[in-house]
Amino acid sequence: MKDIFIIGSKGIPANYGGFETFVDELVTRQQNKDIQYHVACLSDNDKETEYHGAHCFNVKVPNIGPAKAVYYDVAALKYCVHYIQHNHIDNAIVYILACRIGPFVGKYVRKLHKLNCKVYVNPDGHEWKRAKWNYFIRKYWKLSEKLMVKHADLLICDSKNIEKYIQEDYKQYSPKTTFIAYGADTSQSVLKDDDEKLWNWYNEKQVRPKEYYLVVGRFVPENNYETMIKEYMKSDTNKDFVLITNVEQNKFYESLKNETHFDQDKRIKFVGTVYDQQLLKKIRENAYGYLHGHEVGGTNPSLLEALATTDLNLLLDVGFNKEVGDDGAVYWNKENGNLSSLINKLENIEQSELKELSRKAKERIDNEYSWDLIVRKYEELWNE
Repeated sequence: MKDIFIIGSKGIPANYGGFETFVDELVTRQQNKDIQYHVACLSDNDKETEYHGAHCFNVKVPNIGPAKAVYYDVAALKYCVHYIQHNHIDNAIVYILACRIGPFVGKYVRKLHKLNCKVYVNPDGHEWKRAKWNYFIRKYWKLSEKLMVKHADLLICDSKNIEKYIQEDYKQYSPKTTFIAYGADTSQSVLKDDDEKLWNWYNEKQVRPKEYYLVVGRFVPENNYETMIKEYMKSDTNKDFVLITNVEQNKFYESLKNETHFDQDKRIKFVGTVYDQQLLKKIRENAYGYLHGHEVGGTNPSLLEALATTDLNLLLDVGFNKEVGDDGAVYWNKENGNLSSLINKLENIEQSELKELSRKAKERIDNEYSWDLIVRKYEELWNE
């Protein structure tokens, strides 16, 4: 039996979020029954439960603001060391998702090595580049990443671009890395085209199938909403731009509204969030096109989901996105007029070209990013 301890996600079952979905898929699609998963779950109690055969241990965390995530990971790591010691587990792997606890990780890695256990790390994306963090938090993230790379036995990167960055920026540590992508659900929505729930949503938001471009994601500056909105407003399309994102009490939303006056363009529609995954999938399927402006991080879950479901995908031309989309998407840059010209051009795209882009995108996801493939790769890695 191989024991795998996973910390850094909020826990399972997944409600929302990339790491949570990943852990949920890893556990529910498990093929090798000689693997025992132990999963940390953020909670207000210390209970232990089981989920699809995985041992889930709750970690009670006080509400201490931004430091909460660091406290949670350290407390979960401490639990893993104690559990492994107490149960005389040999040759376990502790897999840490994200690089939050670099300054604290060294002593626990040494303890785990004494117990004949290894520590693997998923470095995630360039968290230290995110605009939401102030100067000091960004400095902490970068230092933490450096120390996590230094102490990890293996870094599992979900993007080849992230793997290359780790190898180049931290070559003084000769980091051992491997690439296993994030996954996507390639099945179609269970909702039919005439589903009442779907049409209630369309009528409420005043949009129509195949008459809107879509974006789904956090409303933060590094996802290039400013460029997308400004360029959309310059374009000649009559289609709506539907933004599924949470903008309540969002300062960036207010400043962007004041700067661009997008509220005066009836095509720009902020429609809130959609947590019903089957409804969201159907909304993706029925979009004319999907706009993706992320430029920070590795393989982005919302991009994979778009390629798996939407026919036409317009991606910001950066390495992370090209690595995933390849020739199954079209690309834009942040130069003035570039995206608006592309949108105008796509108004008259031939149906045969549209079908070919859609086919290549779905094929790419099926061949490289299906959850069954990703889970199989992880199970092979655990047993190396």
